[in-house]
Amino acid sequence: MNLKPSFFDRRANTQRIIHDDFQAVENLALELLKFLPSTSTRPIVFVCIGTDRSTGDSLGPLVGSFLEEKDIPSYHVYGTLDEPIHAVNLDERLGEIMLKHHEPYIIGIDACLGRMKNIGVIQVADGPVKPGAGVNKELPAVGDIHITGIVNVSGFMEFFVLQNTRLNLVMKMAKTIANGIYQASILQSKGRLQDLQQEHKKTN
Repeated sequence: MNLKPSFFDRRANTQRIIHDDFQAVENLALELLKFLPSTSTRPIVFVCIGTDRSTGDSLGPLVGSFLEEKDIPSYHVYGTLDEPIHAVNLDERLGEIMLKHHEPYIIGIDACLGRMKNIGVIQVADGPVKPGAGVNKELPAVGDIHITGIVNVSGFMEFFVLQNTRLNLVMKMAKTIANGIYQASILQSKGRLQDLQQEHKKTN
């Protein structure tokens, strides 16, 4: 759980997507593809962070489980409801990933808290996510890029807020993220990645 979204909010390269927008899945897929490396030699790895012991913090492992069910051959997924990646085992699991994959391109996925008006927003941004802020632990930053979902409001009794976050919202956000990633894999396999990257360069 990353409890400090304001750091990423200041980044110009942060894209926000409302989870229940009718084009949310497509928009998330396109935003994700803009960041992916042009070379196919780097394995693409999703590290889904969180725990099923807290409703608000279950976004990451829910996404991981949904992706595992979709069985996307071109992507590697770590962190599911069966095998969550959280504060206790994050260092160990990252070490395993680095040993298993040569120069992986890592996408960190985590839940976060934010402003009331931004609840339900999914953020795609350059750079790593910083988990562990909510448990006052120094944990390694995760990802070349990251996807975060704002599941509830920050600023007061945050542990209580996480425990009382609606599972319905977290499930819907997790499905949107997983479906967006799945659609990105389809577009990538059809060879549209280079075209999208060229369009992105022209507009930046």
